[in-house]
Amino acid sequence: MASGPRFSRRDARSRSVFAQLVRFGAVGAFCAVLDFGTYKTLLAFGMDVSPLIDIARGVSFIIGTTTAYVLNKRFTFDATGGIRQASGFMMLYGSTFAVAVGVNSALLHTLPTTGWREDLAWVVSQATATTINFVMLRFVVFRERARQTGRSVESKDSLRG
Repeated sequence: MASGPRFSRRDARSRSVFAQLVRFGAVGAFCAVLDFGTYKTLLAFGMDVSPLIDIARGVSFIIGTTTAYVLNKRFTFDATGGIRQASGFMMLYGSTFAVAVGVNSALLHTLPTTGWREDLAWVVSQATATTINFVMLRFVVFRERARQTGRSVESKDSLRG
């Protein structure tokens, strides 16, 4: 019977991570549409030449990122916020901002000039930044709530045993 509760805790934790991943994906999809739409709009308004294209990518990233923070904080990680989380988020997204703009720029300089070059560069840069963001948000920025939840489960089990 000792393996039953452990299996349930492990199962609940994996469902929690899965649920967070699904919510992160939904928020991310919305924010990606917002980011990409901003990027394409700026390019259509003449920011499709260097160095303006890098500025367009930066502006679109900031708009998508700000929206992602607000939505992920509330809906994905159910975090209460505070200066510590906001600071961690700003540091993380400052880093991934550099990654997104850098990857986008590198691809624009290496991909052949075609009609899909900007789109592909955006997609790859966004996927790279999004992967880094989920891992770091889950395990660093919003970890406090996850730790509290883990402690309450463990303390209840220790009272039983």
